[in-house]
Amino acid sequence: MDKIKIGVLTASDRASRGIYEDVSGVAIMDTMKAYLLNDCEYEYRCIADEQELIESTLISLAEMGCDLIVTTGGTGPAPRDVTTEATEAVCQKLLPGFGEQMRAVSLQYVPTAILSRQTAGICQKSLIINLPGKPKSIRECLDAVFPAVPYCIDLVGGRYMEADESVIKIFRPKQK
Repeated sequence: MDKIKIGVLTASDRASRGIYEDVSGVAIMDTMKAYLLNDCEYEYRCIADEQELIESTLISLAEMGCDLIVTTGGTGPAPRDVTTEATEAVCQKLLPGFGEQMRAVSLQYVPTAILSRQTAGICQKSLIINLPGKPKSIRECLDAVFPAVPYCIDLVGGRYMEADESVIKIFRPKQK
């Protein structure tokens, strides 16, 4: 079974300065550990909400061979929320269905989900997915979109992901 490389990027001025602990990045890794049967190697970064820094970090994680890069933070309407812009700037292809699905699921829980600007896209051979900042919302959003993630990574030439079907059911079209 292939070893999967996952980039985890938290964009937070306060967490990057140590003002509070980054529980969101940990929540992403915990969720991936629950989902995947593969051995995973995590490339974790916690950085300030600076668009150029986010862009260079995303590119660096893609160049390191991360199959999946998951971000948290910086997807709202506040002036310092620039993760969406950084993601769009580095991706060769955008996958707006991810953001649409995550907002649809989040709206079942909070009316402010409509303020989220989450997106996803392909940077080199990495799938980048923007997530919200709250651990509960991270899991809700990943539960909604992860069934399509392994097949997307197959299509862009990444390593083969295998999920624990008792935790999350992934979808791959039947081969002819």
